[in-house]
Amino acid sequence: MEINLISDTITKPTQEMLQYMFKAEVGDDVYKQDPTVIALEAKLAAMFGMEAGLFFPSGTMANQTAIKLHTQPGEQLIADKYAHVYHYEGGGASFNSGVSCCLLDGKRGMITAEQVAAAINDPEFYHSPLTSLVCVENTTNKGGGACYELEDLKKIKAVCVANNLKFHLDGARIWNALVVKKQDPKDFGKLFDTISVCLSKGLGAPIGSVLLADKATIHRALRIRKILGGGMRQVGYLAAAGIYAIDNNVERLAEDHRRAKELASVLNKASWVSSVEPVETNILIFSLAANCSDQVLIEKLKQKNISISSMGHGKLRIVTHLDYREVMHTYVLETLEKLTI
Repeated sequence: MEINLISDTITKPTQEMLQYMFKAEVGDDVYKQDPTVIALEAKLAAMFGMEAGLFFPSGTMANQTAIKLHTQPGEQLIADKYAHVYHYEGGGASFNSGVSCCLLDGKRGMITAEQVAAAINDPEFYHSPLTSLVCVENTTNKGGGACYELEDLKKIKAVCVANNLKFHLDGARIWNALVVKKQDPKDFGKLFDTISVCLSKGLGAPIGSVLLADKATIHRALRIRKILGGGMRQVGYLAAAGIYAIDNNVERLAEDHRRAKELASVLNKASWVSSVEPVETNILIFSLAANCSDQVLIEKLKQKNISISSMGHGKLRIVTHLDYREVMHTYVLETLEKLTI
């Protein structure tokens, strides 16, 4: 029994999802003639109270399109120092849009309105790049699955409005936040100019993200997606997986959250662990005691058929997901309780 806790991106479609995909009605989406893609885009737009959506093969492409929509070369975006758009998208902000990133020292990947306000360059001071965009991530990846409070996002939005800045949400794990905080997706739709929503992480679809915005912005995004090579043909088979995932796999995310917290409880008692970061959703980050090696731990767990990932500097990450079943969870808990390093 192989147990992969490296990421929630490693899940595979269930038989039920595959059957739903096989039955999809498809067309040529480059010509906007794929009815299943159109249905997915409309479904998500309605859920978040936004006008339109556009299907993308990846969250990175959706985020990079949003940055391109909201900025001009030479301008600057504001984000947390752990932001996915900065750390894990291949330098795309500079390559695709020619913008720089002003990185803030947030808390667990989350920034505040006060930090944003202090980071905005004077638009009349032409020696500095013009600040034009604020990007936030919810939940935070490198921040350990932390979730923003809506009130904090509203305060950042007020700063954006006052300073004529656009506001983008990297919602790669927005579903986890919605479940744990019992929030309404429409509240997010009211705040952001663009939202990227991932279907292939917690929800278990094999591929796909959707960018949400108003109709005019999505019309512009269609051209950028084309330039980036994101136009696909009979992609309704993949969009169908997204529809199935939304209809069937959202509420069950609470199971992932419970299991992550139970793993954290065991790790908190382990002599070889120095600290465990707070767990809100399905990401668990912990640090080893000074005399322990992360590579030694990873190897010992591999011998038990358990895979986790190192973040460097003695920090490790565990991510629970759809394919991590209760029988696996029981085995991992027992293994961690008995483990010595």
